[in-house]
Amino acid sequence: MTTDTKSGSPAGRVRAVALAAGRGFVLALVTLPGAVVLFTLSLVSIALVPLGVGAYTTPWLLTGVRMFADWRRVLAAEWCGVRIPSTYRPVPKRANPWARTYAMLRDPAVWRDLRWLQVDMTAGFVTALLAAVLVFYPLEGFAVAAGLWRPFAASGGYWYGFVHVTDQTSALLAGALAVALLALTPLAPRLLTAHFRLTRAVLGASQGELAERVRVLTETRKDAVDTSAAELRRIERDLHDGAQARLVAMGMDLSTIEALMDKDPAKAKQLLAQTRQSSVDALGELRDLVRGIHPPVLAERGLGDAVKALALRLPVATEVTVEPGERADAPVESAAYFAVSEVLTNAVKHSSADRIWIDLHRGEGMLRISVTDNGKGGAAIAAGSGLAGVERRLGTFDGVLAVSSPAGGPTMVTMEIPCA
Repeated sequence: MTTDTKSGSPAGRVRAVALAAGRGFVLALVTLPGAVVLFTLSLVSIALVPLGVGAYTTPWLLTGVRMFADWRRVLAAEWCGVRIPSTYRPVPKRANPWARTYAMLRDPAVWRDLRWLQVDMTAGFVTALLAAVLVFYPLEGFAVAAGLWRPFAASGGYWYGFVHVTDQTSALLAGALAVALLALTPLAPRLLTAHFRLTRAVLGASQGELAERVRVLTETRKDAVDTSAAELRRIERDLHDGAQARLVAMGMDLSTIEALMDKDPAKAKQLLAQTRQSSVDALGELRDLVRGIHPPVLAERGLGDAVKALALRLPVATEVTVEPGERADAPVESAAYFAVSEVLTNAVKHSSADRIWIDLHRGEGMLRISVTDNGKGGAAIAAGSGLAGVERRLGTFDGVLAVSSPAGGPTMVTMEIPCA
C-alpha cells in the first residue's frame, strides 16, 4: 500500500478527507455548546451593567469570547489557510472594571464577535457537522447493510436516511445509499473551508468599518498636523514676545550703559545690574521654551524620570511608580509625556485633590499609564476639554484613553499607546 500523502495522490486525498471529517467533528462538538453558553452569558452580563454587577463580569466574559474567536482564527489559518485578522482595540488592563467594560463595549470587533456567535451556533455548526457527516454517515450505512438493522427489526426497523430498513433487501438499499453518499466525501474539505470562510465573513472587518478606520486615522493625522502648526506658532510668539524682546532691550541698555560710562558711572552701574537680571530672565524663558518643546530630561533619562520631574513641580503630593523596562520610541515617549502633563494640569486645576498617583508600565507591546487622584470626580471626555485634546493626541499613535470619574471621586485616567 502506498504511503504517499501528497494532496494529488489517492492516498493524499483520502487523508485530506479523513482530516476534514475529524476536524469537522471536533468543531461541531465545541461550536454549539461553546457559542450558546458564551452568547447567553454575555447578553445577561451586558444587561446587568446598569445594575453594577455586569461591570465586573462583562470584561471577563468578553475576554472569553475574544479567546474563543481567536482560537477559531488560529484553526482557520492552520487547517484551511483562511486568514482572519484580529482587529480588537487595546483594553486598559489596569483600569477599573467600569473603564474596561466601557472600552470593550465601544469596540466594534466585540459586537462582531457576538454576531458571529449567533452564526456559529447555527450555520457554522451545520457546515462543520456536514464535513464529518459526509464521511462517517456512509460508514453507518455499510454497517446497516452488514446487519446492524437486525436488533431493531422487532421494534419497527431502522431508518437510514430516507430508507426504512426492515429486512436484508432494504438493508442493501441503505448500503447503496451509503455508496452514493460516499461519492460526496471529497466535499468534506470544501465544507470545512466554507465553515472558516463563513467565520471570516462575520469576524472580518466590513468595508464600512475599514472606511471608518480610515476616517479616524485621517482625522487624527489632521489633528497632529494642526497641533504641530499651532505649537510652531506658539514657539514663534513666545520667542518674539519674550526672549527676543528681552534681548533687544538688553542691546539698547548696553548702548545706554556705553554712553553713560564716562558721564554717570553710578547710573551705568545700575543699568548694568538691570541688564544682568534681564539676561537671567531671558535665559529662563528660553529654558522654559525648550522644556515645552522637548524636555531635556525626557531625551536623556526617559519617560519615567521625566514624569517624576514633572511631579516634583506640582503643588499636590504626587507618587510616581515606574516599572522598569525598555524605553519606547522618542515620539511615543513625547506624546505620553505631554498627555500626562495635560492630565495632571486638569487634576490640579479642577479636581480639588490633595494626592495624585501615577503608574507607568510597559508590556505586551503597549505603554500603559494611569493617573489617579482623590478629588471630587466628574471628569469627562467632552468637546473642548483638556481630556478631549489628550484623546486626540493619543489617537495619532492609535492610543486609547479611558476615564473613570464618578461623582465624589476618585478619578482614574488610563492611557495606552502601542509601542510598535
